[in-house]
Amino acid sequence: MWLSGIAMLVAGALFVIPGAEVHAEVATGEGGTGAAAKAVASAGATTPFVTVEAESGKLGGGAEVRSVKPGDPAPTAASLETEASGYAFVELSGTGGSVTIPNNTGKNANTLVVRASIPDAPEGGGITASLNLYVNGTFRQAITLSSQQAWNYRDATTNPDDPNAGGAPYHFYNEFPVWVTGAPIAPGSTIMLKKDTANTAAVYDIDSIDLENVGAALAQPANSLSVVSYGADPNFSRDSTVAIQDTVNAARQQGKSVWIPRGKYLTNSLVSKPLDFTGVKVQGAGMWYTTLYRKVPLPANSWRSQILVGSDTTVTDLQIDTNAIWRGVGGTGGSDYGINASGAGGWQVDRIWTRHIDANWLSGTGGTIQNSRTADTYGDGFNINNGNTKNPDKLGLDITVQNNFARGTGDDSFAVYSDSGASGTNGQLIGAKVLNNTAIAPWWANGLRIAGGRNIELRNNLVNSVSSNSALDIGVFGDTGHPLESATVSGNVLLGGGGWNSVRHGVRISSPTSTSLYPDAYTNVTLTDNILRGALRAGLYIDRTRVTAALKNNTIDGPATRGIWITSGVTGTGSFTDNQVRNLRPGQVATQNDSASTFKITGSEPPA
Repeated sequence: MWLSGIAMLVAGALFVIPGAEVHAEVATGEGGTGAAAKAVASAGATTPFVTVEAESGKLGGGAEVRSVKPGDPAPTAASLETEASGYAFVELSGTGGSVTIPNNTGKNANTLVVRASIPDAPEGGGITASLNLYVNGTFRQAITLSSQQAWNYRDATTNPDDPNAGGAPYHFYNEFPVWVTGAPIAPGSTIMLKKDTANTAAVYDIDSIDLENVGAALAQPANSLSVVSYGADPNFSRDSTVAIQDTVNAARQQGKSVWIPRGKYLTNSLVSKPLDFTGVKVQGAGMWYTTLYRKVPLPANSWRSQILVGSDTTVTDLQIDTNAIWRGVGGTGGSDYGINASGAGGWQVDRIWTRHIDANWLSGTGGTIQNSRTADTYGDGFNINNGNTKNPDKLGLDITVQNNFARGTGDDSFAVYSDSGASGTNGQLIGAKVLNNTAIAPWWANGLRIAGGRNIELRNNLVNSVSSNSALDIGVFGDTGHPLESATVSGNVLLGGGGWNSVRHGVRISSPTSTSLYPDAYTNVTLTDNILRGALRAGLYIDRTRVTAALKNNTIDGPATRGIWITSGVTGTGSFTDNQVRNLRPGQVATQNDSASTFKITGSEPPA
C-alpha cells in the first residue's frame, strides 16, 4: 500500500514549524482553499512509509525538544536544529530519557528508519552506541547507531573528518534502517526510544522515525542470469565486483536480464573501471533486501565506485550503500556518484535506495528515475545535467525525476544544472522535469535548484527544512553556466529556507554575474500556485541584475522578515497577479522593491 506523500507529512507533523503561527490550516485542513489547498493536496512523493517527527511524540525521563523557528535570530552556523526536519528534534541526554510515538499508520510496521545524531569522537572518526527500542512498554531490541559517517568539518585544514583542524561542524545526522525483531509493530501500538544504562552515548538527538511494512523479497524473473551463478557472494565475505560485471556482460551478449538475489554484496575491488550496467536490465530482490555495498580501500583515487547506466539500461529494486566519510568524488573520503546515467538511447531507474554516495548524476536523453529514495549523501540527491562537456550521450534532454524522496543530502536535494563548458560549446539543457518529489533537511545547499536550462518544469514538489541555503534557488551555476531561458515552477510546497550560508532566503531568484560567459542574459521564470512558508529570512528574494519573473497565485506565509524583497541593482520586470503574503511579523512589509526604477512590477502587489 502506497500512502499519499502529503498524508505522510501531515501524519508526521512536518508542516509544523515550531512556534510559528502560520501552519494550522495546512496541518489540520482548515482554511486551505484555492491554489494553496491544491498545492498542499498534491505536493511531494508518494512513499511506502510514514514519517513521524520525534518532537510530536510523548517525552519522558527529562527528554526535551530543541528547535529553531521563524523570528528567532537568523542562523549563522549549522546546528542540530537547522539540520533537523521541521527544524526540531528530541534530545535524550540523561539515563531514562525517552520519546514515544504511536503507530497510527493503520498497518503493521516490520521496519523502521531512525534519523538520529550521536556525538563525534574527540579526535574524529565517530563512535558507535546502542539505543533501546520498546514496543507497548516492553523492551524489544537494541538499535545500533553510529556517527562514523556524520560530523564533517567545513574548511578544516587537514581533512573534513578532523574536529581539531579549525573547521565548522555540520552534517550531524544519519539514518539507521532497522528490521524489527519479533512480531511487526501492530497498528495502535506505541514505539519508544529510550536511553538506558547500557546506551553509552552522552546524548541521543532523535529527529524522526519512518514506519514501513516491507513485503516479501522479489523472486528471480524469467530469462535472467543470477550474479551468484557467476561467483558473486551474497554473504558479504568476499569481493563481488568482477562477478557482477561478468554477469552483466554475459546478459548483454545473450539478450537476458541480470538478477541480484537477496543479500549484501561487497564491492571493494580496485579494477580499472566502475560497474557498467549499460544495455541490460538489472533487478534486485527489493531495496530492503539487495544491497551493493562499496568498501573501496581509501584513498580511492585510482578507482571510481559509481555505477554506470547508459542507453537502453534499466535498474530496479536494490540499494547502493558505501563506507564513504566525506565528499570528494573518487578521493580520500570514498565518496562517489551513485547512479551515473547517460546515453542518447534513454534509460530507466526505478525503486532504488542510495545512501552515503556523492550524487545520483543524471544525463543523456530521455532518462527517468522514479519511486526511489536517497539519504545521507555527500553531494546532490538527484542532479539532472548536460555532462559539463560536449558529448552526444550527455546532452541533458528530456530527463525526468519523479516521485523520489531525498533526506539529509550534502548538496541540492534535486537540481537541474546546465553548463556550457569552459569554451562555451556545450549545448543548453532542455526539457528537464522534476515532479512530485520530497526533499527533507539537506545539510548543505538547497532543497530544489534550477541552474540554467530551457523549458524546465518543477511541479508539485515538497521541500521541508533547509539548513544552509534556500528551499528553492533559481538562476545559473558559475561563470560557465547557461542562462535560464524558461522555467515553470508550480504547485510546490516550500517550507523553511534562509539558512546560515551567507544571506539566504526561502526562495531566491538571481541571474548571471558580470564575469559570466553570458553577462547580459536574463533569468526567465514563472511561479504559480506555490506555497512558501516559514522562511527564516525573506520569503522570496530577487537579486543580481537581470530577472523576468511572473508570479501568480502564490502564498507566502509567515516569513521571518519581508514577504518579497527585490534588492538594489536588479533590472527587469515582475508580473505579480493574485499572490498573498500572510502572517507578517511586526514591522515587516509584503513587498520591498529596492530597485523600483529598474525592476518594474506590473499587476497587483501582494496584500499583507
